[in-house]
Amino acid sequence: MTVNLEVADGVATFRLDRPPMNALDTATQDRLRELADEVTRRDDVRAVVIWGGEKVFAAGADIKEMREMDHAAMVARSGDLQDSFTAVARIPKPVVAAVTGYALGGGCELALCADFRIAGENAKLGQPEILLGLIPGAGGTQRLARLVGLAKAKDLIFTGRQVKADEALTIGLVDRVVPAEEVYEQAHAWAARLARGPAIALRAAKESVDRGLETDLDSGLAIERTWFAGLFATEDREIGMRSFVEDGPGKATFR
Repeated sequence: MTVNLEVADGVATFRLDRPPMNALDTATQDRLRELADEVTRRDDVRAVVIWGGEKVFAAGADIKEMREMDHAAMVARSGDLQDSFTAVARIPKPVVAAVTGYALGGGCELALCADFRIAGENAKLGQPEILLGLIPGAGGTQRLARLVGLAKAKDLIFTGRQVKADEALTIGLVDRVVPAEEVYEQAHAWAARLARGPAIALRAAKESVDRGLETDLDSGLAIERTWFAGLFATEDREIGMRSFVEDGPGKATFR
């Protein structure tokens, strides 16, 4: 398998395993979609970590494979490519990317699909497709701009330059920078903490934020309102409010 799945303590880890650089060929893309669908269904998975290993996250698409595709082949493939990444982005559970080494092209786009990005001090991120006479095709032109803003996204996409971890943190491309050897440990700890939270409320929060950004304010408020009211039918809401009243905030044990 080009991506392995491990589940422990409510946290699923997608471990990219295509040495030496975890190039994201079509088989890897399809595997990511398959795993995204699986963890979406599994009740024992409450959060997800995407990790490429100690040395590299993912250095991009498989250029040798892509070079063999003509226009017709890529027209046929591009929808599946985007669908694979969108499946990861729409996992209705918290997702954290644990980024060490290179996260370029498709690797950067995969990290963008996470809710939170923890990068090692050795990380380098970027969208170098322009250097191949292309543009990002797995969501980079859309998710990057929504994350870091238009000007910074255009800078990275137009030039194809790589940014080191400190600059990535400054522009908001990653959320935390830690020593490289601590990346997975901290990512898993963050995911495990959220895995203990109220699963339906976390799903509601993620969908309200993500879908709300895709539409106008009134429609986003309608999404929020529907989820907010719906959560009053959940056992976790009763547990959380009872715990708050009886024991104070932050002490509830959710089911």
